[in-house]
Amino acid sequence: MKKTQIIRELLRTSRPLVSPGIYDGYSLRLVAAMGFKTAATTGSGLSNSQLVQPDIGIMSLLDNVAACRNLARSVAIPLMADADTGYGNAVTVYHTVQYFEEAGVVGINIEDQVWPKRCGHMRGKDVISVKEMCKKIEAAVKAKKDPDFIINARIDAIAVEGIEGAVKRAKEYAAAGADMIYPDATRNEDDIKRIVDAVPDRPVNINMGFGVRSRPTTPLVSLKRLKELGVARVSCPRMLTASAISGMRKALEQMKWCIETGEIADRPDLLASMEEVTALAGYDAVDKLEREFTLPEDLDKRYGGEQGYVIKGGK
Repeated sequence: MKKTQIIRELLRTSRPLVSPGIYDGYSLRLVAAMGFKTAATTGSGLSNSQLVQPDIGIMSLLDNVAACRNLARSVAIPLMADADTGYGNAVTVYHTVQYFEEAGVVGINIEDQVWPKRCGHMRGKDVISVKEMCKKIEAAVKAKKDPDFIINARIDAIAVEGIEGAVKRAKEYAAAGADMIYPDATRNEDDIKRIVDAVPDRPVNINMGFGVRSRPTTPLVSLKRLKELGVARVSCPRMLTASAISGMRKALEQMKWCIETGEIADRPDLLASMEEVTALAGYDAVDKLEREFTLPEDLDKRYGGEQGYVIKGGK
């Protein structure tokens, strides 16, 4: 079964389908290793970590596609991508869809903000007209070669037009052919329920800020309650970036303590083991290939009786 078919089936049978937001190879491989069925790139995470820039439209289409291509090929689970506004008008969106589909992701988010866009929970957002966004969706639907490739229409209008405007947009976007509806920055359960009710024949995606200490625009709602509300997919774009920053800060604070005191601190509780790191990076697969295709005498010469390429115990 194709990855696009897998995610379509999961959206029908595993509600709400939780898709952690990933921003690099380690985070994606860890999501897969922990048993999550899908993942999604976080546009802000990619822009912040790879370009060291805020999520304000600086990351280009080709920068984004290049990152997604490497990520999508590295795991068996379906990966969706954040395509911002589609990088221009409806014609640009047409090409954007084809680039991302060729990169191996199973679908993309396209938002209705003006360009350059802003992170969904930033102030000062503005949106394009309903008619213009519908043309973008129509172009996206026509561009995809795989009918199961998902066009996830993100609505950023709640802060600008209120829930009434967002509900109208949800209906129009579904009529234009969007496969999924994604109202961002919903303010409460009532907002969520009204969007779900407005598009009964489309899965609805809701963002949750699990693990983010500052208060998000959307309040935390339990997965049980989101299922009762009819939500099909829950994305958690900031959870892994926030936890990674917190973990790195704690390790660096410990290193600073070592520098200041001259003491040695052994804190394995702050670190993944070398075995865990190499497993995520795929060294085990290299071992298997070497054992299969390398001459025995060359293996013996190279490793001298050791098990293989994987770094163990800090070697």
